[in-house]
Amino acid sequence: MECVTDARLAVVSRTESGTAPQLLNLGCGQRFHPAWTNLDLHPVHSSIQRWDVQTALPFGDETFDAVYHSHLFEHLPRARTAPFLTECHRVLKPGGVLRLAVPDLETIARLYLAALESAACGDAGALEEHRWLVMELYDQSTREVSGGEMRDYLNRAPCALARQRIGDAAGALAKGERLNADSRAVWRERLRGWLFGSWRERLIRWLLGPEYPLLQIGRFRRGGEVHQWMYDRVSLQAVLAEAGFADFRCVEPMESAIAGWIDYHLDVAPDGAIRKPDSLFVEARRPARNVSDRRIPS
Repeated sequence: MECVTDARLAVVSRTESGTAPQLLNLGCGQRFHPAWTNLDLHPVHSSIQRWDVQTALPFGDETFDAVYHSHLFEHLPRARTAPFLTECHRVLKPGGVLRLAVPDLETIARLYLAALESAACGDAGALEEHRWLVMELYDQSTREVSGGEMRDYLNRAPCALARQRIGDAAGALAKGERLNADSRAVWRERLRGWLFGSWRERLIRWLLGPEYPLLQIGRFRRGGEVHQWMYDRVSLQAVLAEAGFADFRCVEPMESAIAGWIDYHLDVAPDGAIRKPDSLFVEARRPARNVSDRRIPS
């Protein structure tokens, strides 16, 4: 678990009114910062609010100066993307910034085609990269157990491209980590599930008999791990525009219209490592009311 509390953040960015900007991090997982309001379905820290992405955001209209989510959007069923973005738009102040990161379909498609051509010419290294890229494209959408084939592959001898593509997620995926095993909140949730769910689960298993594994697959598929869709810069701009966002732009991990972004270490670790190198990073704004485009003031 990583709650970034760099000493450089003693002075928090201020809005024009002199108050700290209101910042919202959705589906934060283990990447959160005390200057932000952090929400997640499985909180790993007492400061994180429990929230289900299938529900409305528990905040009033025009509350936040910025909303951020990383590798959350691709897990939403297509039918949920519009309502979710509408909620992000609703809680943003006019002129506020939405920043999101998703797996980049364009980049992986280009890498796949390059590896395909080289592998077809007998390049052994390219053949291994081709194998990984096909797995990366499809396993995250088709798997029926946690980690899927990608975990098995990473536990063997993965090619350098595999670890380069998914960054610090490689180690966690190989170990089967989803939540911080030392988190008290996680252990409380597991204990509660065991105490109150074991008898019910035994009954369901008995009733379903040989069809019980199908229920397990269905539960997993609806549990939030699998990717429901992939996006590139064109399709992502389109869905954001439909939700009312403007000023769409692709950005670098360290680049943002959010003042002091680099110091929050949400996309980039303190050592400069990009947390999700396979990402497409984009920002857009809720249009301001007769105010020219501007940076969130500091």
